[in-house]
Amino acid sequence: MRVPLSWLREYVDLPAGATGRDVQAKLVDAGLEVERVEQLGAGLKGPLVVGQVLTIEELEGFRKPIRFCTVDVGQANGTGEPQEIVCGARNFSVGDKVVVVLPGAVLPGDFAIASRKTYGKTSHGMICSGEELGMGDDGTHGIIVLPPEHEVGTDAIELLQLVDEVLDIAVTPDRGYCLSMRGVARETATAYGLPLRDPALLDVPAPNSYGYLVKIDDPAGCDRFTARTVTGLDPEAKSPIWLTRRLQKVGMRPISLAVDVTNYVMIELGQPLHAYDRSRLDGAIGVRRAEQGEKFTTLDGVKRTLDAEDLVITDNNGPIGLAGVMGGANTEIADSVTDPETGAVSGTTDVVIEAAHFDALTISRSARRHKLASEASKRFERGVDPQAASAAAQRTVDLLVLLAGGTAEAGVTELTAPGAPRTIAMRADHPDRVAGMDYGRETVVRRLQEVGCDVYGQDELVVTVPSWRPDLAEPNDLAEEVIRLEGYGNLPSTLPKLPSGRGLTARQELHRRVGRALAGAGYVEALCYPFIGEGVFDQLQLPAHDASRQVVQLVNPLSDEEPALRTTLLPGLLGALRRNDSRGSHDLALFETGSVFRAGPQPGVAVRLPVDRRPTAEEIATLNAALPAQPRYAAVVLAGAREQAGWWGKGRPADWADAVQAARSLAAEAGAELVVRQGQYGPWHPGRCAELLVTLNGVETVIGHAGELHPRVVKAMGLPARTSAMELDLDRLAAAGGGAVEAPRISTFPVATQDVALIVDASVPAADVEAALRKGAGELLESLRLFDVFTGDQVGAGKKSLAYALRFRAADRTLTAEESTAARDAAVALAGERTGAVLRGA
Repeated sequence: MRVPLSWLREYVDLPAGATGRDVQAKLVDAGLEVERVEQLGAGLKGPLVVGQVLTIEELEGFRKPIRFCTVDVGQANGTGEPQEIVCGARNFSVGDKVVVVLPGAVLPGDFAIASRKTYGKTSHGMICSGEELGMGDDGTHGIIVLPPEHEVGTDAIELLQLVDEVLDIAVTPDRGYCLSMRGVARETATAYGLPLRDPALLDVPAPNSYGYLVKIDDPAGCDRFTARTVTGLDPEAKSPIWLTRRLQKVGMRPISLAVDVTNYVMIELGQPLHAYDRSRLDGAIGVRRAEQGEKFTTLDGVKRTLDAEDLVITDNNGPIGLAGVMGGANTEIADSVTDPETGAVSGTTDVVIEAAHFDALTISRSARRHKLASEASKRFERGVDPQAASAAAQRTVDLLVLLAGGTAEAGVTELTAPGAPRTIAMRADHPDRVAGMDYGRETVVRRLQEVGCDVYGQDELVVTVPSWRPDLAEPNDLAEEVIRLEGYGNLPSTLPKLPSGRGLTARQELHRRVGRALAGAGYVEALCYPFIGEGVFDQLQLPAHDASRQVVQLVNPLSDEEPALRTTLLPGLLGALRRNDSRGSHDLALFETGSVFRAGPQPGVAVRLPVDRRPTAEEIATLNAALPAQPRYAAVVLAGAREQAGWWGKGRPADWADAVQAARSLAAEAGAELVVRQGQYGPWHPGRCAELLVTLNGVETVIGHAGELHPRVVKAMGLPARTSAMELDLDRLAAAGGGAVEAPRISTFPVATQDVALIVDASVPAADVEAALRKGAGELLESLRLFDVFTGDQVGAGKKSLAYALRFRAADRTLTAEESTAARDAAVALAGERTGAVLRGA
């Protein structure tokens, strides 16, 4: 909401020296987010005056039409002689009043004006357009042509109100009343402790039976409808300068007098209005739900297919407006047209004005359904004062009569659904308990009255909420009003006293170690949104019964395409990989650690905790019980080159083994023994998928998978070929670990290395052979590494050779050859016993 300071002063007698910055500070203290104060006309320097075009000479021989004009500027140039000016615009004629800037002036943007020779003539100044003066778009993109009543030589800076300050306010959804000058003026008056001149306090005639006929078929969608008629409008009447300038300052483009007036009143009072050309209406105006599939063309010229939930305004021919969003093209106010033969001017002369109140949820859904956000829908969906409809209609009638010479018909239509004022019961000390400070009953009552509430009672207050504050629904809302007006900065702040010496929890320490380990291995952390759409599970080829498909649905998701909380980290990471690859980064290694959300067998219902006291242990336990399980996961994704090619070598692409190695790195950080076996699950290639297991309570438990993604998954998600990934349950990995990881003890004694090559059946996992070697080698084994896998005629059909390097070392002595050989033989013997392995060449 843009708020010109000059307009705001009409409703609040601000101190004479108050600047936009001063008002900004006051409103910010009152809880409004004033993003900036725009200085209109900053650096503007005259002379800038009204001139009258005396002659126009068309200059020939140039690429574009050029005109040499003489303009009467009165005594503004010091001589009284006509000013010679070269101009390329063509939307003005001899005799027109225009805005002229003379040499020595400075326009916005530090554009100095001087006499200069151009197109063979000397131009002494410039005839100005609105954009050159920083006025904004007036729809013509041409020279400003002023009404004829303005005298030559008049100061145009004051006439066009070029110097002003505009507050740019980011209005939150619960403060919809501040999408109007009336609402912001109320907040300003309260902040300064000054009286408010409410622009909605107008004398409005009582409704009668001979107004324009209106029928409401859906009172739940439209609980108030006011209709007024104005006849005899001058179709040639234009919006006055003060009106167009105010619209431009708030960011709206002037269109025509009738439309400008309705927009002006909407900005002033916050009540959206619509004006219908009465000659285009057929019969009574109706309000109903649309028929499914009904067609309707809006003012923007788009033919729309309506939904049965849409609320529409109708006449005998069908819809004439999408209620609260946009009017229809079939009843649009007609522009004035002059007959070239007779000179007669035709256009809209009779209008019917609509000021209605619509259901906020209905309007919000319609605007989103049709992707048609408008100034009207923005206000209706945040809450409009229903009591302001008749005043807004009266204000519109008054302006049309004043500015277009119309006549207000005596008929007044006002249909209102039965309703009662909203009341809230609240203890007088409730704001004190919420804020943690003592305001006292008098302060509470005074502040609530300042926002428009009627307050009765002593210790137990009964508060009647004003019609323009639909966001006030419970005692905590009223407490917030008292607290913000008393000043958030006055709230006492107490730092929590933390017990000393505890530091990070073991879970937090592991989380940090995991991040450092992956970053050290060349992975880049990606922080993804925790939301997913259920369609991604089909892309990942998860079976219908998979637990990951049991998602927690959000009541109010940020995006309809991702309405659920994630059960896996892979969709977000793979999406980040895809975006980076599409932008030219092809060698990628990304990781993320974060919570996933697992729905329980029965969805819990969260209780609303109190804010005026500390929740009890039972209340906190009930809330926690309603939450879904939130285990912490870790995942990596890789694509492209893992090692770059260069003079040092050929490099190599990332593959499934890198994903498995990432899991091993995490297990090392957790101090857990990770078992890697061939597996098969969802998005991974069935022949290149590793199952990750740990031992929990004596039982091997699958905690994740790693490997290369299935080609169908790669194609469905638009990923680079041979993309690899790993994901595991970090909490289960930590549970399988031995607690804090101890730094390895480095022995000062030499190492003894023994290599063995074992022949096993091709179906035997290398992990089983490795486990047997580790077990058989005993405590002297320091490390074990598989450095070669060989298949061929030399080892026989259906066989493979696994070559391992075994490193033996003792902490207290130098091993003898006999000791290291004995350890090796014991390892080979146990591997032969468990896996059928035999020494190659034996």
